[in-house]
Amino acid sequence: MNGDKRSALLSEASLLSAAIALGTNPVAVKYAVGDIPPLPFVALRFTCAGLVVLAFLLFLGSGVRLKRKHVLPMAGLGLVGVGLNNVMFTFGVELTSASNTALIYATPPLWGMLLGFTLGLERPRLRGVLGILLAMLGVGVIVYGGLGGGGLQGDVLVAGAALCWGSYTALSIFLLRDYSPLAVAGYTMLFAGLAVLPLGALDLVQADWGAVSVGAWAAAAYSALAVAAFGFSAWQWGISRIGANRVLVYQYVITLTGVLSGVLLLREGLGKEQLIGAAIIFCGVYLGRRQ
Repeated sequence: MNGDKRSALLSEASLLSAAIALGTNPVAVKYAVGDIPPLPFVALRFTCAGLVVLAFLLFLGSGVRLKRKHVLPMAGLGLVGVGLNNVMFTFGVELTSASNTALIYATPPLWGMLLGFTLGLERPRLRGVLGILLAMLGVGVIVYGGLGGGGLQGDVLVAGAALCWGSYTALSIFLLRDYSPLAVAGYTMLFAGLAVLPLGALDLVQADWGAVSVGAWAAAAYSALAVAAFGFSAWQWGISRIGANRVLVYQYVITLTGVLSGVLLLREGLGKEQLIGAAIIFCGVYLGRRQ
């Protein structure tokens, strides 16, 4: 096997494993925050994940020093794209199903594209605009289905988280000119965790940590290490190797894994609104990423 083929296979394996980890995250988060308060969970998760990624880069001998002029942009990106994103995501997944979360969270590539259009980073084309409109319609169908089931607030929060994640995708391009994808991931996660920590300080002190089950701790560790540290880093690395358009199929793997894990592990059901919304979102993501 030649070097190029080996590198391609490694990239594909990296993306597949990352997609499975990211897809199972809604179930892990839902299980963890059953015992652990959401804000301390987010703060500890991303502080640990950021430190792990940066320590790994340091071990590899990669440059991880952050220039002074990039501190505020990196912190801002981490605050919105990771911190606010995951605060909304964590509270949202607590209030809605893991399946709905996975379906709505398939849309960030399109919100990133929309922001790219707005900032002039990308020229709008018919396919891209149509894809964004279809994704909005698909999310609307899923949210409508949650009106009668009490999941409306959660669906709206997850949709807000998806918008934040899309903004991360678009805005990180400015920092990726000077830093590797893993360095950006490590710093933004660390800044996000440290920013959320003061918000969760009261819960951190008042929580009955002795009552947290082993399963909840395991889910939290999985979400911090397997999903945030490994999954996100592997995803970023894979994208940098094979390009964003070829990653599209793995976006579907994330969504499919999320839905299946919700159905199999949490015994969630799928209604017609979810199935219709999923089909519309998939079409929208496909059209948008093919432009």
